[in-house]
Amino acid sequence: MAGQALLTLGPVLFNWPVEKWADFYARIADEAPVDRVCLGEVVCSKRLPFYNDVISEAVERLEAAGKEVVVSSLALITLPRERKAGAGLAKDEEHVIEVNDLTMLRYLEPGRKIAVGPLVNVYNEGTLSWLAGRGAKHVCLPPELPIASVESLAKAGSALDLDTEVWAFGRVPLAISGRCYHARIHKVSKDSCQFVCGLDADGLPVKTLDGGDFLAINGVQTLSFAYGSALGELDILMQAGVNSFRLSPHDCDMVAVAELYRQRLDRKISGDEAQAKLAALLPEAEFANGFLFGDYGAEMVKKAERQVA
Repeated sequence: MAGQALLTLGPVLFNWPVEKWADFYARIADEAPVDRVCLGEVVCSKRLPFYNDVISEAVERLEAAGKEVVVSSLALITLPRERKAGAGLAKDEEHVIEVNDLTMLRYLEPGRKIAVGPLVNVYNEGTLSWLAGRGAKHVCLPPELPIASVESLAKAGSALDLDTEVWAFGRVPLAISGRCYHARIHKVSKDSCQFVCGLDADGLPVKTLDGGDFLAINGVQTLSFAYGSALGELDILMQAGVNSFRLSPHDCDMVAVAELYRQRLDRKISGDEAQAKLAALLPEAEFANGFLFGDYGAEMVKKAERQVA
């Protein structure tokens, strides 16, 4: 896919009602200028039964629209039911499986074509080479990597005939835990959580003791408060060898977000103009690109201040 800039829509990380989830993918299929769509439950296995019955319909509609479908695995596999679900997921030989926990490799035959999600720690060429040997053809790098590291890995990926992807939009996934923060805040147990994470369609913002915006929580997952945005860096990243950019679904007009990124990749709009339009789409959001410049991840590094380390 050299020379071809692709857009990937990552899986929905939040606990949305099944009707909203199904409508979201129907609209993505019909309207969004994305090339690849990842779907499936990544954060909490307790959510999956709510929309498990509509996944096949979403997949069918997306594929009918010409989009490549990738099925995402859980990010933390610990319970017997989660191991069973992973084994069941591996039986789907029609679709590429996105591995978000290396436990999934137990159920996938060596050499089978797989994708690797951004929650897997791919920090060096050795790891990338090992994953390629296990069948990886598409790797979304961890979002905290600076451009210099991305470039090194993209070069290594090209030599391995492997697509390199970076996180381009959305609250950045920082950690996953066995504890459910949403349940604790609402004073319920994880086992009888009443699915309180569904109260926050984009995650629950967390403030510091001084009242500053800090993080966001999504059940057992910790996210950044700021929304990562690489709109101003797409040219640099493509020059570095990146050939795919990931948009993480949020409770906003994701078709419009995808259209902005597509216009930017097609060089029909400048980075500054695209970022201004993105800010207008999400007027209450803060944006950040600091990781790409080796700065604080929550920072939005302006063009005049940039130093690519």
